[in-house]
Amino acid sequence: MTIPITHLRPEECRPAQDAGLGALETERGNLPLDGVDVTARLTGLVAGVAMVQTFRNTFDVSLEATYVFPLPPRAAVTEFRMEAGDRVIDGVLKERAQARADYDRALAEGRRAAIAEEDRPDVFTIRVGNIGPGERVTVRLTLSQPLPYEDGAAEFRFPLVVAPRYVPGAPLDGPQAGDGVAPDTGAVPDASRISPPVLLPGFPHPVRLSLAVTVDPAGLGLREIRSSLHEVVREGDTIRLRPGERLNRDFILRLAFDASTALALVPDDADEGTFTLTVVPPADATATTRPRDVVLLLDRSGSMMGWKMVAARRAAARIVDTLTARDRFAVLAFDTVVERAFPAGLVHASDRDRYRAVEHLARLEARGGTEMLIPVEEALGLLDAAGDERAGDERTCDGAEARDRVLVLVTDGQVGNEDQILERAGGRLGGVRVHTVGIDRAVNAGFLGRLALLGGGRCELVESEDRLDEAMEHIHRRIGAPLVTDVTLHPEGFELVPDTVTDAGSLFPGVPLTVSGRYRGRPSGAMAVRGRTADGEPWERRVTGHRADGPAARAVWARAHLRRLEDRYAAGDHSLEDRIVAASLRFGVLCRFTAFVAVDSRVTADGRPEHHVIQPVEPPSGWDMPMGAPTALGGVVRMAAAAPMAAAPSAEAPIAFTAFPAAPPPAPAGPGRRAGRGFSVGRGNEAPSSPEADLDAVRPLLGEELTRLRAVETTLPERELRRYLSDLGSRLRVIAHLAGDHAELSALAEDLERAERPGTRPDDLLRRVIDVLTALTNAPGRRAFWKRS
Repeated sequence: MTIPITHLRPEECRPAQDAGLGALETERGNLPLDGVDVTARLTGLVAGVAMVQTFRNTFDVSLEATYVFPLPPRAAVTEFRMEAGDRVIDGVLKERAQARADYDRALAEGRRAAIAEEDRPDVFTIRVGNIGPGERVTVRLTLSQPLPYEDGAAEFRFPLVVAPRYVPGAPLDGPQAGDGVAPDTGAVPDASRISPPVLLPGFPHPVRLSLAVTVDPAGLGLREIRSSLHEVVREGDTIRLRPGERLNRDFILRLAFDASTALALVPDDADEGTFTLTVVPPADATATTRPRDVVLLLDRSGSMMGWKMVAARRAAARIVDTLTARDRFAVLAFDTVVERAFPAGLVHASDRDRYRAVEHLARLEARGGTEMLIPVEEALGLLDAAGDERAGDERTCDGAEARDRVLVLVTDGQVGNEDQILERAGGRLGGVRVHTVGIDRAVNAGFLGRLALLGGGRCELVESEDRLDEAMEHIHRRIGAPLVTDVTLHPEGFELVPDTVTDAGSLFPGVPLTVSGRYRGRPSGAMAVRGRTADGEPWERRVTGHRADGPAARAVWARAHLRRLEDRYAAGDHSLEDRIVAASLRFGVLCRFTAFVAVDSRVTADGRPEHHVIQPVEPPSGWDMPMGAPTALGGVVRMAAAAPMAAAPSAEAPIAFTAFPAAPPPAPAGPGRRAGRGFSVGRGNEAPSSPEADLDAVRPLLGEELTRLRAVETTLPERELRRYLSDLGSRLRVIAHLAGDHAELSALAEDLERAERPGTRPDDLLRRVIDVLTALTNAPGRRAFWKRS
């Protein structure tokens, strides 16, 4: 195991006694990001959000700070501002290369500057340069986002951490694109921009987080507000996070109210404006299901370890259970290799084969890297072959029933080569409906949403096992045929601006159809919505328009329009770059080809910053594991320095880690296969991978879990304790398997995994797990590996 560590003089830092394994603290602090404040106002089905980031320079030289952070994938960033002392500088949206040139020039001239760039639909980077010694600089982002609405509830999801992503491909020569821990590769040429270092669990100086949401139902009849993953307090119409929460998982609110069919016309001027159309399907509507060819893709890579793998297996099994004898299906599980439940391909969904598939799924454990492209292409190949076989079948001419082709992907989506996957697979999605199920507390929602949109399906996000049953009920109803397809819009009293209407898609049970675009004419009239039902009958709904005000509708449409053009660019149409830039600048919305830059006119330093720090991020909730712990097949966790140290001899940096999933067993190289490079594995200190490994091999892991548990046993509120014990149960299940399916550990793990269910007593579970781990780690003649003589 290789452990590169930035050298610090002894007088500059000291270990924090109770702060968690490997955590360091210094008298002056060592992270530039001091606080993140998020203020949101939800009005109906639109959220307006202000995000303020405060950076502090604790060094005695000028500083450039870099922060890689997430935003909602459908959010439109429309304003950017930098504040330092009495200086307030509004950002200007420019073509990305020009914005970078302005930023670099300002730093060379000794002026403060800040730049905001989008690297993925949900990953952004802010750099703030020439922060003076002891100075604080704040940057403010203003954004608008639509709230997805399904089955009587809207969802406000605000991501708070960029999780580590698997980066395939061979490393590229030359300078890196960013300062992250993953090298740029042929498959992910900007990997170093989306891979911030990750702090060790328990780092003692977390970023101060403040988040408040004010809810205005705008006449929609709010019935209930539910918070997921966070403890909140409610003060009138405002919901706030309790103090002390970390930036390690998505913030989620679900609001139950009744949406309605509507057409809002928002004018920009006398001649043009933005429309937003919402069509709610009848509550009692049901789709006519046809026979289906279904390929289920299950991600079993290392990042799925723990509760995510348990939830993914359950989700996949539930999907198999929805199939009928009229359907055919295949199950592919993938990490660095693809494992097939049925080597022959698609099989009929008989009771016997569905049982075999569920039995196969139950045996899967997390391992390896997330090589997603090859299994996606194989799945599409199976569906293409099924379509070709059917087209050549003479029985088709005799009135045989048509079949729907469906691809379901269950994953956390944590890959860096999203554009490569979309480019290779996007052109083959015609006639295939793609549904994605994202399982994580910090899910890559941007990629999964884009893939589902291209495939005309739905994206369902699952942040906990408690949420799984509700989410799978949605998937069960939508994996079949939609209520209405081939949707077209026909305006009355105004005209649509060509090539501005977002994808109308299909109308699914419980999911309103939402379409937006640009119109010309007066803000009055109506829209006829036409399509075909699953049995081929014509369908129509006429919606009367009403005038509305506010800039959010234009911004939200512009972001969706730009995203559609960017997806076409990613699929290979590189002629769209100038058009994307022009649309971004015209409508004032940030995209991947533009950037906001704010430059102070005042000179405050002697040239460029003398010190550079990339802000490490928290380990995502549910991902944390002890250093040196093996994964399911013997991989280890490798540590990395938090930031490259430049110039300043007195610079401090926190120790950070990046989790590298284990490699699978060696497999024969097939055509087009490449080994993943982004999450390579140290092979020097591997734990036994066989289930027959004895208890001695895992005692260090149990000791580490016991140490971490004792550190938090008196500090966690009940809800957080339940969540911690549930996560611990998932980890102990893996350790029990490594110890030859140790009976006592397996039983304990099973009980802990139910810690978040009603009726369980967390205090009793806590005492029990401490007693069991203490007994198992106190073996005669052995010392825990972390203790020093």
